[in-house]
Amino acid sequence: MASFVDEIMAQVKAKNPMEKEFHQAVTEVAESVALVYDKFPEFRKAKVFERMVEPERVIMFRVSWVDDKGEIQINRGFRIQMNSAIGPYKGGLRFHPSVTLGVLKFLAFEQVFKNSLTTLPMGGAKGGSDFDPKGKSDGEVMRFCQNFMNELFRHIGHDTDVPAGDIGVGGREIGFLFGQYKKLANQFTGVLTGKGPAWGGALIRPEATGYGATYFAAEMLATRGEKLEGKTVLVSGSGNVAQYTVEKVNDLGGKVVTLSDSSGYVYDEAGIDAKKLKFIMELKNERRGRIKEYADAFPGVVYTPVDPNLGYNPLWNHKADVAFPSATQNEINEQDAANMVRNGVICVAEGANMPTTLEGVRVFLDAGILYAPGKAANAGGVAVSGLEMSQNSMRLPWTREEGDNRLRGIMKSIHKTCATTAEQFGTPGNYVNGANIGGFMKVGRAMLDQGVV
Repeated sequence: MASFVDEIMAQVKAKNPMEKEFHQAVTEVAESVALVYDKFPEFRKAKVFERMVEPERVIMFRVSWVDDKGEIQINRGFRIQMNSAIGPYKGGLRFHPSVTLGVLKFLAFEQVFKNSLTTLPMGGAKGGSDFDPKGKSDGEVMRFCQNFMNELFRHIGHDTDVPAGDIGVGGREIGFLFGQYKKLANQFTGVLTGKGPAWGGALIRPEATGYGATYFAAEMLATRGEKLEGKTVLVSGSGNVAQYTVEKVNDLGGKVVTLSDSSGYVYDEAGIDAKKLKFIMELKNERRGRIKEYADAFPGVVYTPVDPNLGYNPLWNHKADVAFPSATQNEINEQDAANMVRNGVICVAEGANMPTTLEGVRVFLDAGILYAPGKAANAGGVAVSGLEMSQNSMRLPWTREEGDNRLRGIMKSIHKTCATTAEQFGTPGNYVNGANIGGFMKVGRAMLDQGVV
Protein backbone atom coordinates (compact mmCIF):
# COMPACT_ATOMS: atom_id res chain seq x y z
CA MET A 1 0.00 0.00 0.00
CA ALA A 2 2.77 2.45 0.94
CA SER A 3 4.54 1.99 -2.40
CA PHE A 4 1.32 2.66 -4.35
CA VAL A 5 0.57 5.82 -2.37
CA ASP A 6 4.16 7.06 -2.67
CA GLU A 7 4.17 6.42 -6.41
CA ILE A 8 0.84 8.21 -6.97
CA MET A 9 1.78 11.19 -4.82
CA ALA A 10 5.15 11.60 -6.54
CA GLN A 11 3.31 11.87 -9.86
CA VAL A 12 0.63 14.20 -8.50
CA LYS A 13 3.12 16.55 -6.85
CA ALA A 14 5.31 16.67 -9.94
CA LYS A 15 2.38 17.57 -12.18
CA ASN A 16 0.63 19.87 -9.68
CA PRO A 17 3.34 21.70 -7.70
CA MET A 18 2.36 24.04 -4.85
CA GLU A 19 -1.23 22.73 -4.73
CA LYS A 20 -1.11 21.48 -1.14
CA GLU A 21 -4.86 21.12 -0.66
CA PHE A 22 -5.10 18.97 -3.77
CA HIS A 23 -2.15 16.86 -2.59
CA GLN A 24 -3.88 16.37 0.77
CA ALA A 25 -7.17 15.27 -0.78
CA VAL A 26 -5.50 12.81 -3.14
CA THR A 27 -3.33 11.34 -0.37
CA GLU A 28 -6.33 10.55 1.81
CA VAL A 29 -8.21 8.80 -1.00
CA ALA A 30 -5.11 7.00 -2.33
CA GLU A 31 -4.56 5.35 1.06
CA SER A 32 -8.06 3.87 0.82
CA VAL A 33 -7.92 3.00 -2.88
CA ALA A 34 -4.76 0.98 -2.27
CA LEU A 35 -7.03 -1.58 -0.57
CA VAL A 36 -9.12 -1.76 -3.76
CA TYR A 37 -6.08 -2.19 -5.99
CA ASP A 38 -4.93 -5.11 -3.85
CA LYS A 39 -8.32 -6.83 -4.17
CA PHE A 40 -9.27 -5.88 -7.76
CA PRO A 41 -6.18 -5.83 -10.04
CA GLU A 42 -8.28 -4.77 -13.04
CA PHE A 43 -8.45 -1.24 -11.58
CA ARG A 44 -4.66 -1.13 -11.25
CA LYS A 45 -4.13 -2.43 -14.81
CA ALA A 46 -6.50 0.19 -16.26
CA LYS A 47 -4.88 2.93 -14.11
CA VAL A 48 -8.32 4.09 -13.01
CA PHE A 49 -7.18 6.14 -10.03
CA GLU A 50 -4.30 7.64 -11.97
CA ARG A 51 -6.88 8.89 -14.50
CA MET A 52 -9.25 10.06 -11.75
CA VAL A 53 -6.72 12.49 -10.30
CA GLU A 54 -6.34 14.22 -13.68
CA PRO A 55 -9.21 16.66 -14.44
CA GLU A 56 -11.03 16.02 -17.68
CA ARG A 57 -11.01 19.76 -18.33
CA VAL A 58 -9.70 22.89 -16.59
CA ILE A 59 -11.18 26.23 -17.62
CA MET A 60 -9.62 29.52 -16.42
CA PHE A 61 -10.72 32.96 -17.55
CA ARG A 62 -10.60 36.70 -16.86
CA VAL A 63 -13.60 38.46 -15.30
CA SER A 64 -13.59 42.25 -15.78
CA TRP A 65 -16.29 44.36 -14.14
CA VAL A 66 -16.98 47.93 -12.99
CA ASP A 67 -17.52 48.83 -9.32
CA ASP A 68 -19.85 51.51 -7.93
CA LYS A 69 -17.11 54.13 -8.19
CA GLY A 70 -16.69 53.49 -11.89
CA GLU A 71 -13.35 51.73 -11.36
CA ILE A 72 -12.52 48.66 -13.47
CA GLN A 73 -11.85 45.54 -11.39
CA ILE A 74 -10.29 42.30 -12.63
CA ASN A 75 -10.74 38.86 -11.12
CA ARG A 76 -9.96 35.33 -12.22
CA GLY A 77 -12.65 32.72 -12.89
CA PHE A 78 -12.34 28.92 -12.91
CA ARG A 79 -14.27 25.75 -13.67
CA ILE A 80 -12.70 22.36 -12.98
CA GLN A 81 -14.62 19.58 -14.76
CA MET A 82 -13.10 16.63 -12.95
CA ASN A 83 -15.00 13.48 -13.92
CA SER A 84 -18.17 12.74 -15.91
CA ALA A 85 -18.14 8.92 -15.85
CA ILE A 86 -21.51 8.60 -14.06
CA GLY A 87 -23.27 11.78 -15.12
CA PRO A 88 -22.98 15.46 -16.05
CA TYR A 89 -20.50 17.50 -14.05
CA LYS A 90 -22.00 18.77 -10.78
CA GLY A 91 -20.44 20.97 -8.13
CA GLY A 92 -20.55 24.40 -6.57
CA LEU A 93 -19.09 27.80 -7.34
CA ARG A 94 -17.01 29.50 -4.62
CA PHE A 95 -16.43 33.28 -4.54
CA HIS A 96 -13.70 34.02 -2.00
CA PRO A 97 -10.21 35.63 -2.00
CA SER A 98 -8.68 32.27 -1.04
CA VAL A 99 -9.80 30.63 -4.29
CA THR A 100 -6.91 29.23 -6.32
CA LEU A 101 -6.55 26.51 -8.92
CA GLY A 102 -5.29 24.07 -6.28
CA VAL A 103 -8.18 24.73 -3.89
CA LEU A 104 -10.75 24.18 -6.62
CA LYS A 105 -9.03 21.01 -7.84
CA PHE A 106 -9.21 19.53 -4.34
CA LEU A 107 -12.88 20.47 -4.11
CA ALA A 108 -13.63 19.01 -7.56
CA PHE A 109 -11.78 15.81 -6.69
CA GLU A 110 -13.75 15.43 -3.43
CA GLN A 111 -16.97 16.14 -5.34
CA VAL A 112 -16.45 13.10 -7.58
CA PHE A 113 -16.65 10.73 -4.61
CA LYS A 114 -19.33 12.69 -2.79
CA ASN A 115 -21.64 12.71 -5.81
CA SER A 116 -21.06 9.01 -6.37
CA LEU A 117 -22.13 8.26 -2.79
CA THR A 118 -25.48 10.05 -3.20
CA THR A 119 -26.65 7.25 -5.57
CA LEU A 120 -27.65 9.97 -8.09
CA PRO A 121 -26.14 10.16 -11.62
CA MET A 122 -23.80 13.13 -11.18
CA GLY A 123 -20.16 13.64 -12.10
CA GLY A 124 -17.81 15.91 -10.14
CA ALA A 125 -16.78 19.52 -10.74
CA LYS A 126 -16.06 22.77 -8.92
CA GLY A 127 -15.52 26.37 -9.88
CA GLY A 128 -15.46 29.93 -8.68
CA SER A 129 -13.41 33.08 -8.45
CA ASP A 130 -11.12 35.06 -6.17
CA PHE A 131 -13.85 37.75 -6.13
CA ASP A 132 -14.97 38.64 -2.60
CA PRO A 133 -18.71 39.46 -2.33
CA LYS A 134 -18.24 40.58 1.28
CA GLY A 135 -18.77 44.33 1.56
CA LYS A 136 -19.93 44.67 -2.05
CA SER A 137 -23.22 46.27 -3.03
CA ASP A 138 -25.96 44.27 -4.75
CA GLY A 139 -25.17 46.16 -7.95
CA GLU A 140 -21.49 45.24 -7.80
CA VAL A 141 -22.28 41.58 -7.10
CA MET A 142 -24.75 41.56 -9.99
CA ARG A 143 -22.26 43.06 -12.43
CA PHE A 144 -19.57 40.61 -11.38
CA CYS A 145 -21.91 37.61 -11.67
CA GLN A 146 -23.12 38.69 -15.10
CA ASN A 147 -19.57 39.04 -16.42
CA PHE A 148 -18.54 35.75 -14.80
CA MET A 149 -21.44 34.01 -16.56
CA ASN A 150 -20.60 35.69 -19.87
CA GLU A 151 -17.65 33.29 -20.08
CA LEU A 152 -18.90 30.31 -18.08
CA PHE A 153 -22.17 29.85 -20.00
CA ARG A 154 -20.44 28.32 -23.03
CA HIS A 155 -19.02 25.49 -20.86
CA ILE A 156 -22.16 24.46 -18.92
CA GLY A 157 -25.63 23.06 -19.63
CA HIS A 158 -28.28 20.89 -17.98
CA ASP A 159 -26.84 17.73 -19.60
CA THR A 160 -23.21 18.93 -19.49
CA ASP A 161 -22.35 20.73 -16.25
CA VAL A 162 -24.71 22.04 -13.56
CA PRO A 163 -23.07 24.42 -11.04
CA ALA A 164 -24.48 25.30 -7.62
CA GLY A 165 -23.53 27.58 -4.73
CA ASP A 166 -20.70 27.33 -2.21
CA ILE A 167 -18.90 29.80 0.04
CA GLY A 168 -19.77 33.33 -1.12
CA VAL A 169 -22.42 32.11 -3.55
CA GLY A 170 -25.90 32.10 -2.03
CA GLY A 171 -29.39 32.77 -3.32
CA ARG A 172 -28.54 36.32 -4.44
CA GLU A 173 -25.56 35.21 -6.52
CA ILE A 174 -27.36 32.17 -7.99
CA GLY A 175 -30.20 34.48 -9.07
CA PHE A 176 -27.88 36.86 -10.89
CA LEU A 177 -25.95 33.99 -12.51
CA PHE A 178 -29.12 32.21 -13.64
CA GLY A 179 -30.64 35.39 -15.06
CA GLN A 180 -27.58 36.04 -17.20
CA TYR A 181 -27.39 32.41 -18.37
CA LYS A 182 -31.05 32.50 -19.36
CA LYS A 183 -30.48 35.67 -21.37
CA LEU A 184 -27.37 34.36 -23.13
CA ALA A 185 -28.66 30.87 -23.90
CA ASN A 186 -32.28 31.91 -24.54
CA GLN A 187 -33.35 28.87 -22.53
CA PHE A 188 -35.09 28.27 -19.22
CA THR A 189 -33.38 25.08 -18.08
CA GLY A 190 -32.14 23.70 -14.78
CA VAL A 191 -28.54 24.68 -15.45
CA LEU A 192 -27.94 25.95 -11.90
CA THR A 193 -29.18 24.55 -8.61
CA GLY A 194 -29.92 26.47 -5.43
CA LYS A 195 -32.48 28.52 -7.35
CA GLY A 196 -35.39 30.32 -5.71
CA PRO A 197 -38.48 28.11 -5.15
CA ALA A 198 -40.54 30.34 -7.46
CA TRP A 199 -38.27 29.62 -10.43
CA GLY A 200 -37.27 25.97 -10.18
CA GLY A 201 -35.57 25.60 -6.80
CA ALA A 202 -36.06 22.77 -4.32
CA LEU A 203 -37.76 23.85 -1.10
CA ILE A 204 -35.31 21.95 1.15
CA ARG A 205 -32.10 23.01 -0.67
CA PRO A 206 -30.92 25.76 1.75
CA GLU A 207 -31.25 23.38 4.68
CA ALA A 208 -29.89 20.29 2.95
CA THR A 209 -26.18 20.28 3.86
CA GLY A 210 -26.72 21.08 7.53
CA TYR A 211 -29.70 18.77 7.89
CA GLY A 212 -27.86 16.01 6.04
CA ALA A 213 -24.76 16.22 8.24
CA THR A 214 -26.98 16.00 11.31
CA TYR A 215 -28.86 13.00 9.93
CA PHE A 216 -25.52 11.30 9.19
CA ALA A 217 -24.27 11.95 12.73
CA ALA A 218 -27.49 10.48 14.11
CA GLU A 219 -26.94 7.34 12.04
CA MET A 220 -23.37 6.99 13.32
CA LEU A 221 -24.42 7.48 16.94
CA ALA A 222 -27.16 4.87 16.53
CA THR A 223 -24.50 2.23 15.77
CA ARG A 224 -23.36 2.64 19.38
CA GLY A 225 -26.80 2.94 20.90
CA GLU A 226 -26.55 6.73 21.25
CA LYS A 227 -28.73 9.67 20.15
CA LEU A 228 -28.20 13.39 19.61
CA GLU A 229 -30.77 14.06 22.30
CA GLY A 230 -29.09 15.53 25.36
CA LYS A 231 -25.71 15.91 23.64
CA THR A 232 -23.59 19.07 23.80
CA VAL A 233 -22.51 20.07 20.31
CA LEU A 234 -19.74 22.24 18.83
CA VAL A 235 -20.41 23.84 15.43
CA SER A 236 -17.99 26.07 13.53
CA GLY A 237 -19.00 28.59 10.92
CA SER A 238 -22.17 30.67 10.91
CA GLY A 239 -23.28 30.46 7.30
CA ASN A 240 -25.87 28.29 5.64
CA VAL A 241 -24.43 24.92 6.69
CA ALA A 242 -23.85 25.90 10.30
CA GLN A 243 -27.24 27.57 10.67
CA TYR A 244 -29.25 24.58 9.55
CA THR A 245 -27.05 22.18 11.49
CA VAL A 246 -28.03 24.13 14.61
CA GLU A 247 -31.69 24.01 13.61
CA LYS A 248 -31.72 20.24 13.09
CA VAL A 249 -29.63 19.50 16.20
CA ASN A 250 -32.19 21.50 18.18
CA ASP A 251 -35.01 19.49 16.57
CA LEU A 252 -33.31 16.26 17.66
CA GLY A 253 -32.81 17.43 21.25
CA GLY A 254 -29.13 18.43 21.22
CA LYS A 255 -27.60 21.71 22.43
CA VAL A 256 -25.21 23.73 20.22
CA VAL A 257 -22.85 25.99 22.18
CA THR A 258 -20.51 27.49 19.54
CA LEU A 259 -20.57 29.31 16.20
CA SER A 260 -17.84 31.25 14.42
CA ASP A 261 -16.81 33.41 11.50
CA SER A 262 -13.46 34.62 10.17
CA SER A 263 -13.14 37.16 13.02
CA GLY A 264 -13.63 34.77 15.96
CA TYR A 265 -16.13 32.52 17.72
CA VAL A 266 -18.83 32.64 20.39
CA TYR A 267 -19.38 30.19 23.25
CA ASP A 268 -22.91 30.13 24.63
CA GLU A 269 -23.12 27.65 27.49
CA ALA A 270 -26.91 28.01 27.67
CA GLY A 271 -27.23 26.83 24.08
CA ILE A 272 -28.23 28.46 20.80
CA ASP A 273 -32.01 28.03 20.84
CA ALA A 274 -34.53 28.95 18.13
CA LYS A 275 -34.72 32.61 19.18
CA LYS A 276 -30.94 33.01 19.12
CA LEU A 277 -30.68 31.16 15.82
CA LYS A 278 -33.19 33.58 14.29
CA PHE A 279 -30.88 36.43 15.38
CA ILE A 280 -27.90 34.67 13.74
CA MET A 281 -29.79 34.17 10.49
CA GLU A 282 -30.80 37.82 10.33
CA LEU A 283 -27.27 38.91 11.27
CA LYS A 284 -25.53 36.75 8.67
CA ASN A 285 -28.05 36.46 5.85
CA GLU A 286 -29.48 40.00 5.79
CA ARG A 287 -27.11 42.41 7.57
CA ARG A 288 -23.98 40.37 6.85
CA GLY A 289 -22.59 41.35 10.24
CA ARG A 290 -19.88 39.80 12.42
CA ILE A 291 -20.41 37.05 14.99
CA LYS A 292 -19.33 39.36 17.85
CA GLU A 293 -22.73 41.04 17.61
CA TYR A 294 -24.26 37.80 18.91
CA ALA A 295 -22.17 38.07 22.08
CA ASP A 296 -23.22 41.71 22.48
CA ALA A 297 -26.91 40.80 22.10
CA PHE A 298 -27.21 37.93 24.61
CA PRO A 299 -25.94 37.78 28.22
CA GLY A 300 -23.50 35.08 29.26
CA VAL A 301 -22.01 34.63 25.79
CA VAL A 302 -18.20 34.69 25.51
CA TYR A 303 -16.61 36.01 22.32
CA THR A 304 -13.03 35.04 21.45
CA PRO A 305 -11.28 36.76 18.52
CA VAL A 306 -9.06 34.81 16.14
CA ASP A 307 -5.43 34.53 17.25
CA PRO A 308 -3.39 33.22 14.30
CA ASN A 309 -0.33 32.71 16.52
CA LEU A 310 -2.06 30.36 18.95
CA GLY A 311 -1.39 27.14 17.02
CA TYR A 312 -4.83 25.71 17.74
CA ASN A 313 -8.46 26.85 17.59
CA PRO A 314 -9.95 27.33 21.09
CA LEU A 315 -13.44 26.66 19.68
CA TRP A 316 -12.50 22.97 19.62
CA ASN A 317 -11.23 23.06 23.22
CA HIS A 318 -14.59 22.95 25.03
CA LYS A 319 -16.19 19.94 26.63
CA ALA A 320 -18.72 18.43 24.23
CA ASP A 321 -20.06 15.18 22.81
CA VAL A 322 -20.44 15.89 19.09
CA ALA A 323 -18.74 18.28 16.64
CA PHE A 324 -19.72 19.62 13.24
CA PRO A 325 -16.82 21.51 11.59
CA SER A 326 -18.77 23.61 9.08
CA ALA A 327 -16.53 26.54 8.17
CA THR A 328 -13.70 25.76 5.75
CA GLN A 329 -10.85 23.39 4.87
CA ASN A 330 -8.16 22.49 7.43
CA GLU A 331 -9.79 24.29 10.36
CA ILE A 332 -8.97 21.30 12.64
CA ASN A 333 -5.29 20.43 13.05
CA GLU A 334 -3.65 17.66 15.05
CA GLN A 335 -3.74 19.67 18.30
CA ASP A 336 -7.41 20.57 17.81
CA ALA A 337 -8.29 16.91 17.22
CA ALA A 338 -6.40 15.86 20.35
CA ASN A 339 -8.20 18.55 22.37
CA MET A 340 -11.58 17.34 21.09
CA VAL A 341 -10.88 13.73 22.02
CA ARG A 342 -9.58 14.76 25.44
CA ASN A 343 -12.69 16.87 26.08
CA GLY A 344 -15.08 14.00 25.40
CA VAL A 345 -16.08 14.35 21.74
CA ILE A 346 -17.26 10.94 20.52
CA CYS A 347 -18.61 11.90 17.09
CA VAL A 348 -17.40 14.27 14.35
CA ALA A 349 -19.43 14.87 11.18
CA GLU A 350 -17.83 17.25 8.69
CA GLY A 351 -20.20 19.89 7.33
CA ALA A 352 -17.38 21.62 5.43
CA ASN A 353 -15.12 20.14 2.75
CA MET A 354 -11.92 18.61 4.20
CA PRO A 355 -11.97 20.67 7.43
CA THR A 356 -9.54 18.28 9.15
CA THR A 357 -5.86 17.91 8.30
CA LEU A 358 -4.44 14.45 7.60
CA GLU A 359 -2.77 14.48 11.03
CA GLY A 360 -6.06 15.40 12.69
CA VAL A 361 -7.88 12.59 10.89
CA ARG A 362 -5.32 10.09 12.19
CA VAL A 363 -5.95 11.31 15.76
CA PHE A 364 -9.67 10.65 15.35
CA LEU A 365 -9.15 7.23 13.79
CA ASP A 366 -6.57 6.17 16.38
CA ALA A 367 -8.94 7.24 19.17
CA GLY A 368 -11.71 5.10 17.69
CA ILE A 369 -14.33 7.86 17.72
CA LEU A 370 -17.09 8.13 15.14
CA TYR A 371 -15.62 10.28 12.37
CA ALA A 372 -17.26 11.00 9.01
CA PRO A 373 -15.36 12.84 6.26
CA GLY A 374 -17.12 15.63 4.40
CA LYS A 375 -17.57 13.63 1.21
CA ALA A 376 -20.05 11.48 3.17
CA ALA A 377 -21.41 13.71 5.94
CA ASN A 378 -22.02 16.86 3.90
CA ALA A 379 -23.31 15.14 0.76
CA GLY A 380 -26.87 16.20 1.58
CA GLY A 381 -26.42 19.51 -0.21
CA VAL A 382 -25.46 18.05 -3.56
CA ALA A 383 -28.00 15.24 -3.09
CA VAL A 384 -30.83 17.77 -2.95
CA SER A 385 -29.24 19.64 -5.84
CA GLY A 386 -29.56 16.37 -7.76
CA LEU A 387 -33.19 16.17 -6.73
CA GLU A 388 -33.64 19.76 -7.94
CA MET A 389 -32.24 18.69 -11.31
CA SER A 390 -34.81 15.89 -11.41
CA GLN A 391 -37.62 18.31 -10.54
CA ASN A 392 -36.48 20.68 -13.31
CA SER A 393 -36.36 17.86 -15.87
CA MET A 394 -39.88 16.74 -14.95
CA ARG A 395 -41.10 20.32 -14.48
CA LEU A 396 -42.74 19.22 -11.25
CA PRO A 397 -42.25 20.69 -7.75
CA TRP A 398 -42.01 18.61 -4.59
CA THR A 399 -43.23 19.63 -1.17
CA ARG A 400 -40.80 20.47 1.61
CA GLU A 401 -41.79 17.27 3.40
CA GLU A 402 -41.14 15.14 0.30
CA GLY A 403 -37.71 16.73 -0.15
CA ASP A 404 -36.75 16.25 3.50
CA ASN A 405 -37.85 12.61 3.45
CA ARG A 406 -35.79 11.95 0.31
CA LEU A 407 -32.79 13.72 1.88
CA ARG A 408 -32.99 11.62 5.04
CA GLY A 409 -33.31 8.46 2.95
CA ILE A 410 -30.21 9.38 0.91
CA MET A 411 -28.16 10.10 4.05
CA LYS A 412 -29.19 6.73 5.50
CA SER A 413 -28.11 5.09 2.25
CA ILE A 414 -24.74 6.88 2.27
CA HIS A 415 -24.17 5.80 5.86
CA LYS A 416 -25.00 2.21 5.01
CA THR A 417 -22.63 2.27 2.02
CA CYS A 418 -19.79 3.67 4.14
CA ALA A 419 -20.33 1.23 7.00
CA THR A 420 -20.71 -1.91 4.88
CA THR A 421 -17.85 -1.01 2.50
CA ALA A 422 -15.47 -0.36 5.39
CA GLU A 423 -16.32 -3.78 6.79
CA GLN A 424 -15.94 -5.51 3.40
CA PHE A 425 -12.42 -4.13 3.07
CA GLY A 426 -11.34 -5.18 6.53
CA THR A 427 -11.59 -1.84 8.35
CA PRO A 428 -14.93 -1.91 10.24
CA GLY A 429 -15.98 1.44 11.67
CA ASN A 430 -13.56 3.38 9.45
CA TYR A 431 -15.87 5.82 7.65
CA VAL A 432 -12.91 7.34 5.78
CA ASN A 433 -12.18 4.08 3.97
CA GLY A 434 -15.89 3.38 3.62
CA ALA A 435 -16.60 6.74 1.95
CA ASN A 436 -13.52 6.77 -0.27
CA ILE A 437 -13.89 3.19 -1.48
CA GLY A 438 -17.68 3.36 -1.76
CA GLY A 439 -17.41 6.45 -3.96
CA PHE A 440 -14.49 5.08 -5.95
CA MET A 441 -16.05 1.75 -6.87
CA LYS A 442 -19.07 3.21 -8.70
CA VAL A 443 -17.03 5.74 -10.67
CA GLY A 444 -14.20 3.27 -11.28
CA ARG A 445 -16.50 0.59 -12.71
CA ALA A 446 -18.09 3.16 -15.01
CA MET A 447 -14.65 4.18 -16.24
CA LEU A 448 -13.74 0.53 -16.92
CA ASP A 449 -16.96 0.08 -18.90
CA GLN A 450 -16.39 3.19 -20.99
CA GLY A 451 -12.83 2.42 -22.06
CA VAL A 452 -9.79 4.66 -22.09
CA VAL A 453 -11.28 8.12 -22.62
